[in-house]
Amino acid sequence: MKKVSTSKKMSLRQYFPLSYQDTVKSLLIFIVACLLCAVFQQSDNPTDTHVPLIFVLAVLIISRSTNGYFYGILASLAGTIVANYIFTYPYFVLNFTMTGYPLCFTVMLACSILTCAMTSQVKQAERLRTISQQEKMRANLLRAVSHDLRTPLTSILGATSAVIDNQSTLSEEQTKKLLVGVRDDAQWLIRIVENLLSITRIDDGQTRIKTEEELGEEIVASAVQKFKKRFPHIRVSVQVPEEMLFIPMDATLIEQVLINLLENAVMHGKTTENIVIRLEKQVNRAVFYVEDDGQGIAPEAMPHLFEGYFTHSDDTRNMGIGLSVCKTIVRAHHGEMTAGNLTHGAQFTFSLPLQKEA
Repeated sequence: MKKVSTSKKMSLRQYFPLSYQDTVKSLLIFIVACLLCAVFQQSDNPTDTHVPLIFVLAVLIISRSTNGYFYGILASLAGTIVANYIFTYPYFVLNFTMTGYPLCFTVMLACSILTCAMTSQVKQAERLRTISQQEKMRANLLRAVSHDLRTPLTSILGATSAVIDNQSTLSEEQTKKLLVGVRDDAQWLIRIVENLLSITRIDDGQTRIKTEEELGEEIVASAVQKFKKRFPHIRVSVQVPEEMLFIPMDATLIEQVLINLLENAVMHGKTTENIVIRLEKQVNRAVFYVEDDGQGIAPEAMPHLFEGYFTHSDDTRNMGIGLSVCKTIVRAHHGEMTAGNLTHGAQFTFSLPLQKEA
């Protein structure tokens, strides 16, 4: 009996949800409808014919802009009573026998129910589409992570086994080469874990990230400093505005985006020797550019660049997970991210709003 009672309560909440925002929204729409009726009554040629039309329109708007059936049905009841009592002659008298009254109420009620039903269906379809996209994203991310973890772990296992089993026969140079490979693969694993932590912080968009006003120049400098520790032979030039540019952001996440783009330029640019990072202010947005002089982006890679699972045929390491993380972080900041090829090399661009989004 308790399970049946609980299911009934869930069903009622689904079709007749109550919320503060919907209540305020419905009241405002209803008040505007009443004011419009009052304005028409004060005109040179007052008439009551416009009243049902205005309240039918109000009921449609309330039903379309609120969740469930409660506010639409309530608006149809209230609209019929208010139209009868205040805006229909004899004024301030309820007259349920007047001509057209049942039809007016029936039309309003039918409009509210039909509109609420269509709105609920549209929202349900949108919800299912969002869930489907999230599941696809999770599957792509899992596929990318599985590939990225297996490759360096296999390499680490092979290199350490070679050192242990052939310690007496390996030269010092060969041993050092194997250990350097182990170190590089370990660093790659660390980058994967950091990317995954960045994704979990965003929590599929359910949890809003906290943004603070950060100096763009400092974030760029910090990202370049960390990048140079791993790739000291790559020349990186930075171009920032002369005036200080404060940007609402999660500094750790945006720094992660820049590091990912810098490392991507080296690992997948193949011949990259120089990277340029530019920060510009364009109207109400801050725009970051990361440009390299490498081989650029292959045409077959472009459509799948940010999907999280695309891999170059000549590269054992996945290039998608880092870019997928980058785009997810930028979107969480209400920003946009694009990629393209230059005459020599590739260019990645992302922009962030300079004002906090509501």
